[in-house]
Amino acid sequence: MAGPTTARRGAKKSPSGPRPSPPSGGRRFRLPRLRVRRPRRRSVIIIAVAAVLLGGFGAWVLYGSDWLRLEGVHATGTDVLTPEEVVAAASAPMNAPLASVDTEAVRRRLLARLPRLKSVDVTRSWPHTLGLEVTERTPELLLKTNGKFVEVDGEGVRFATVSRAPKGVPLLEMTVSDSPSLHRFGTGRLLRAAVTVARDLPAAVRKDVRTVRMRSYDSITLELAGDRTVMWGSREQGTEKAKVLAGLMKAARDARHFDISVPSAPAVSGS
Repeated sequence: MAGPTTARRGAKKSPSGPRPSPPSGGRRFRLPRLRVRRPRRRSVIIIAVAAVLLGGFGAWVLYGSDWLRLEGVHATGTDVLTPEEVVAAASAPMNAPLASVDTEAVRRRLLARLPRLKSVDVTRSWPHTLGLEVTERTPELLLKTNGKFVEVDGEGVRFATVSRAPKGVPLLEMTVSDSPSLHRFGTGRLLRAAVTVARDLPAAVRKDVRTVRMRSYDSITLELAGDRTVMWGSREQGTEKAKVLAGLMKAARDARHFDISVPSAPAVSGS
């Protein structure tokens, strides 16, 4: 008779290592299968029809209804011009659908009809308004011709002719007809050089400048109130010349003539 430790014949040996413990309750856990339902053909058709109807309604609201029509145009940013002048020059299509207004065409029309305008921003203000935000050109110098004054801005653009000279804007006198500079640089570049000089002037000096006289590209003279003159030279080193001039005028208050054509070696006289 075999002992208690004798293995039974035919009995299979258990695999080495611990057996995994079954889930609680002795039942195996199975993940539920997710069933994805495909949209029915009828639902797809309903959604497509609804989208078409919604899009058509939106297009009708924008272009066909009376709800979003252009009823008013407002201009802001004017100084010399009036808002009424800007609105009239815009010629916006009143009572047209606001969405159909060509804002770029309105902008181009304003710049062409009103040269005083430097920039224009046209925006729709729903539901019924068009906004015109304008920036006017600022005169830096004046050219006198036929008893009137042509305003020239900081870019050398002649943008307006007025019968009365604006206060605080110097007069430009160009006597370059016999100068080689005219043939070398041309009138446009010489004009821009003079404008650059006027723009570089210190504020304390600019208010006293009466005339900017240009004889050539390298010979620009400023005539100030109180019989004072400044030999500026060319437009080069404008920022440095402006600083030197401001310092000289403080140091030599009684001087009448200043030469800063070479800013590293300035000179004063007539004190």
